Parts: sequence; structure tokens; C-alpha cells
Amino acid sequence: MSEREAFITNTKCECGHQNPVGTVLCEACGKPLGKESDWGDNLEMRYDGVARRSQRVNPSIIDRVWNFFSSVKIAIYLIVLTLLGSMLGTIFPQESTFLNIDASSYYKQEYGTAGDIYYKLGLSHTYESWWFVTLLVMIGASLVICSLDRVLPLYKALTRQKIRKHRQFLTRQKAVLVTEVQEEPEAWVARVVQPMRKKGYRVKTEGGALLAEKHRFSRWGPYVIHIGLIIFLLAVLARGLPGLNMDQHLAFPQGEITQIPDTTYYLKNEKFTVEFYTDDEMPEEFRGKKILPKLFQTKAVLYKCTADCGDPTKEPQLTEVTTHDIQVNSPLDYKGLKAYQFDYDLTPVLRSVQPALKNSTTGETYGKFKLDMKNPQRTITAGPYTLTLKEKYMDFGLNEDGQPISKSPYPNAPAFLFLIQGPDLPAEGQQYFYFPKQVDKTQFQQVAINDKLGGSSRFLELEVDNMSDVDFSESTTYLNIRIDRAMPFVWLGAAIVMLGLVLGFYWQHRRIWLTVTNGELILGGHTNKNWFGFRREIVSILEKVDMVVDEKSLDNGGGLT
Repeated sequence: MSEREAFITNTKCECGHQNPVGTVLCEACGKPLGKESDWGDNLEMRYDGVARRSQRVNPSIIDRVWNFFSSVKIAIYLIVLTLLGSMLGTIFPQESTFLNIDASSYYKQEYGTAGDIYYKLGLSHTYESWWFVTLLVMIGASLVICSLDRVLPLYKALTRQKIRKHRQFLTRQKAVLVTEVQEEPEAWVARVVQPMRKKGYRVKTEGGALLAEKHRFSRWGPYVIHIGLIIFLLAVLARGLPGLNMDQHLAFPQGEITQIPDTTYYLKNEKFTVEFYTDDEMPEEFRGKKILPKLFQTKAVLYKCTADCGDPTKEPQLTEVTTHDIQVNSPLDYKGLKAYQFDYDLTPVLRSVQPALKNSTTGETYGKFKLDMKNPQRTITAGPYTLTLKEKYMDFGLNEDGQPISKSPYPNAPAFLFLIQGPDLPAEGQQYFYFPKQVDKTQFQQVAINDKLGGSSRFLELEVDNMSDVDFSESTTYLNIRIDRAMPFVWLGAAIVMLGLVLGFYWQHRRIWLTVTNGELILGGHTNKNWFGFRREIVSILEKVDMVVDEKSLDNGGGLT
């Protein structure tokens, strides 16, 4: 018949101290609790045998969650999975590093089937994916719970240490000395205090018992590392919040003031300059074979919006804050906003046109108005007619259902859908599609579209008389705009981690307990590392009180009873 377990665990030590359930060593005298067969050769001193929440015998659901995240093994698994995910994310470039690509086709075209699988698995945006962020959150939860599970009990144990310890506690330390002493206990203990203090120990005595301790702060090194890692992870996660981080490649046509999204800043590309090496300036092996840029520079002016910033019906009021000639390795830098030279395009970009409304039947022309590609007027009057802008497409295209869409925010193929109202038109008006570029008119069949919208009675057209009514931007510069307000906290977390590493590596928590009773000295010593140095230190202290001890004899090697 198996032995029945007691309904209530008796945790009262023979010294009379009532310990919490789960305590391994008595909080008062240090005597090992539980069955003697459960005791190891040396006592487990990592947490001084204190009870932890993760060691509850009958855990609730909350306790099971707590136990899961407080496990060091689980934390290691999470870190390994995160590292594997990070490695997979570096096999091919991430989507965020490209400018104007169709990711659904790019990876297959560039890397074949492997690239297609890479994209379909979502690895092309690993670091923004839900599973990667979830892993980071779980690591953060593990760090917090693991720290709370161990720090609070350990703090209580170290701040409430008793001087006089049980014989079994002393003789089961890794450094042990049991020998005879002829002097009175209090007199011998008083003699050994001064040598210990010279070695940097803080010494407490109680009759014939002594507790000496130094470098306790090194025990907090691992938890300081945890705090640093938590700050580091929070800063990394905060980079995904709006306003705290931006890493975008934006186009700035020459001569235009362009708003930087999600900020109150506007940037004007006053002049873009590109120079190339001549054949005479290049090495002989490159002459006639390559064209290499010598300089590409954006003369930039940064503005800050001071009023009417979010009102689309009003022009924002801008104040110039700084200027800079942006070159490679010489970015514009203003209060955490940085603009790096990334790329350029010398293809002229349509900025505005000045078409007139023409009656194709009579040849009569009604007015001329400016149609800005980015910020067109919503209502335009041309003679007796009123044009209301219904839709705007900066890069016209058709989706799978044949519906018009804008493929990008850049004016590569601008198109405008107007509702024209006026004489000889239906009461509800007539829709009209306008493509400012001649090449787009032909490609997308403007006439056929408008004939279908207006029917056979359609007689109005929008036309530009000559090139003086067309305004182009000579070039476009592409800048990498970066804002990283979380970065100072990333560095702070890294600095705290470094502090924790220094605390843990360069100092050792050393403790010496001893009792002198009835002519017998029992000394037990513990440190968390550098045992050989610790033994030499004990020997040198004992030499000061005329006690010669072989250093190797202090090694318990299995404990004494």
C-alpha cells in the first residue's frame, strides 16, 4: 500500500520557524526541510531555498500560465524560435527595403520558386508579422514573470538572514571547515572579525556565531539584465506605433513642396543635381563600359506646418526650419527626422496642365483652367459649364474586375473623372474621363471611354493648346525618411544590460557562516563563482588568527554530516 500524502504539509522547522509551503531551507536556521533522501550532497543556494510561486503543488490556471512563463527552459525556446525567425527573414531582402515594387511578383521573378514560397509564407515582411511580434511579446512576458518569481523571494531571504545557522546548513556548503578551537567562542569570533573586514566583508556576530558577507549586489546582475532586456523589447515594439518610428522611401519631385506622411513636416526639393564621371576620370577598365555617378545631391528645404495642417480645404501655413544639401552619407538631420539620399529619376514628371473645354461641333472654346496633378480643384467653371471632379487616379490602371484603380501615389499615368453640367447636357450632367498625357489618351482609349459615358450626342472635349500650358518637374529625388524616437530607449536598455553583465561577471557574492560551540568550530562558505579564489581568501583570513588550513581541505566534495 502506498504511503498516503498528508493533506496539510508541515513546514515548521525544529527551530520553531514556520516556513511558507515550498520552502527548501528553513528561513531562520537554514536546516534543509523535507525528507533527508531528497537532500543533495551540497545545498542548492541559487535562491537560498526560498519558496516560489511557480513551485505550488496544486496550481490553478493562473499558476500554470505563471509557471509556463517563469520557466527558463521556455524562455530559451522562445529566444531560439525568435532567432530562427530572424534568420529566415534575412534569406531574401524584406519588402520594406524596396521602392515601388509589386512584392507578389517580385520574389518569384528574382528568386524563382524559392522566392515565391518565401513571399507566400509571409517571410518577406517577417519583422512586422504577427507571429514575430507575438514571440517578442512572449519573451517580454517571460522576462517579467521570471524576474518576479525569483527576485522578490530572494530579496526577502537576503535581507532577513539569520546569523546562527543549523549544523546541517553549514556542513552542506561547498566550502566547509570543522575543527577544534581552544578559546572561548566569543573571544575567537571577535578575533576573526577584523581580518574579514579588511577583506571587504560586512560582519555580523551573535555570541559565538558570525555571518560575513560581501558583494551581495552581484546577485542582482541577472535581474538588471532582465530589466534592460524588457526596456529594449518595449522600445523595439514601440517602434511599430504611429509617430514613434518611420522608415519610408518617398519621392520628391523637383520644385515641389511635399508633405512627409503622418508628420507636420513638409520638404521641398529645390534642385536636384547629378554628375557622372567622365571617361578621363575613370580607370581604364571602366572607360566606355560603365556610367558611374560622381555626385547626386538634393538641395532640400524643410518646413514645419504651423496652422491649417489637417484642413484639406485650406492651404497649410508653413515655416522654414532648416535647409541642407543632401548627399550620400550627408543626410538632413532635424530633431530626430533624417532624410537620406536614396535614389533619383531623371524622367520628367507631369506637375500640372492648363486645358480648355472645347465644343467639338462648333469649335468654340470655353475658358482655360489649371489642373494640378496632386491637388486639383474640386469645382471648375469653364464658360457656361461647371466641371465637378468626381475621381482622381495618379497612376491609372484596372483591377481584376475591370474597375479603375490607382496603382501608386505617383503621377505616372494621371486620370480625372469629371461630371460636366451646363447647356445642352442632361439635367444630371455628363461624365467625362480626362487623361492629361497624350500617351495615356491612346493607351487607355479616352475617346472610346467618353463615348460610352456620354453617348452619341457627346460634344465636349478637354484639350491643351500647346506645350506652354504643360508644367513638368525635371527630375525626382527619392529620399529615405527616418524618424526613430524609440531609439534612445533601445540604447538605454542595451546600457542597462551591459551594467547587469558587468555586475554578474566581475563580482561574486561571498558569504561565510561560522559557529563556535563547545570547542568546535564549524565554518561554511558559499559563493556563486570563483571557488578557488574564495577558498584562498578563507585560508588567508584564518591565517590571521593563527589557524593554518590546507586550502584543498575546505572543499566539501560531498558534504559532511
